[in-house]
Amino acid sequence: MGDDLESHLQLVQQFAFERLWKAGAAAAGGANMGSGFKNFILRGNVVDMAVGIVVGAAFGTVVTSFVKNLLTPFIGAIVKQPDFSGLAFTINGSKFMAGEFLNALISFLIIAAAVYFGVVMPINKLLARMRKPAAPAAPTTRPCPECLSEIPLQARRCAHCTSAIPA
Repeated sequence: MGDDLESHLQLVQQFAFERLWKAGAAAAGGANMGSGFKNFILRGNVVDMAVGIVVGAAFGTVVTSFVKNLLTPFIGAIVKQPDFSGLAFTINGSKFMAGEFLNALISFLIIAAAVYFGVVMPINKLLARMRKPAAPAAPTTRPCPECLSEIPLQARRCAHCTSAIPA
């Protein structure tokens, strides 16, 4: 499956690059704008963004399938009515499909909860374990006992009040 996704991504990138290259060269009337555009497209950020979009779409499909095929039937088993699409009311000949909206709202909440509890929380815990607290920096100055200005640790006389500093 990974090879199919990678080959599909390469085809999309190649097609998009060729179309944009031709359009840029035609608009500029030459190759100078095309080479600048080529440098822009071949930067890592654009390719990373394209990969992120493809992976995000695939992840969206997985989450939607998880909610539709596992979580919604589970809730339906508990509530005894998993599909609210039949709920509707009519006012002055206009039909309001309240059940469709309710289905969409419940699906959104379930998807949001699945992503939060299944992805966000575990990643946040993993990142919290990986972060190490920064060690406090060693002090490089100390206060002068006479004028309380900051002086270097090795100083024997205060630069502000010129008093002798005991070692």
